[in-house]
Amino acid sequence: MPTRATAVRRRAPALAEVLGQASTDKRIDILRRLGECGSISEAARQAGVSYKAAWQALETLSNLAGTPLVAKAVGGSGGGGAQLTPAGDEVLRAAAQLEAARSAVLATLAGPAPAPGRQQPGLAAMALRTSMRNQFPCTVQSLGPARGTSAGTVRVALALPGGQTLHARITRESAQLLQLAPGLAALALCKATAVQVAPRLAAAGGRNLLQGTVLRASRAAAGGEVALQLPGPLSLVGFSRAPTGLRAGQFAMAAVDEAGVVIAVTG
Repeated sequence: MPTRATAVRRRAPALAEVLGQASTDKRIDILRRLGECGSISEAARQAGVSYKAAWQALETLSNLAGTPLVAKAVGGSGGGGAQLTPAGDEVLRAAAQLEAARSAVLATLAGPAPAPGRQQPGLAAMALRTSMRNQFPCTVQSLGPARGTSAGTVRVALALPGGQTLHARITRESAQLLQLAPGLAALALCKATAVQVAPRLAAAGGRNLLQGTVLRASRAAAGGEVALQLPGPLSLVGFSRAPTGLRAGQFAMAAVDEAGVVIAVTG
């Protein structure tokens, strides 16, 4: 018969997935409020998000945990009652312990504010593991409706170090859960395979155009990987289509669809 210690070890990977970000993650905040008030609609109101966004947060956490974290009672359009499952209680206990440890670590790292024009080192990037090779520290510049797309989509302007702007197209619920607002420090991510690089590219609706200098380029006849040095400290990796004739030191442009840009924030 499995011991309690064995059961805890088996649950550890799931907890690691749920609590992979700071325990101040908006999703954890919604879960905590739900445990206190017993209502998804009330937890959403207290957290300042829509009912749909709250449900999205709870569903995502349950998917990551591999087990339901919330047991929803039958109710009307207002959402009815709900309560945390034992797994949900365990997630909140672990979150509280992680927050205490995180605060202690951050206190030892506290130092003077960064010089003007410099980005504070992203602690999110230190803990983030992803297949996306392009990860850029940035600042939220503005949020507005995404034109020409389905309702409920937000277009987020992200200011990159070096002066260029990257746009991301995300759902309104995601913007709420990330608590996006002008001035917020964030990370912008995109896959290298989603970036097209060429000597010149034409502007088109719904895609970003970035400019830089070729650091390295594949010499394969069929095209291949290209690295660009963007203005400032950032570099970007993408792929070219044959034939481009790109060479190190040459000016080039990179295109990436706005919907292909992912935004990450830390607590």
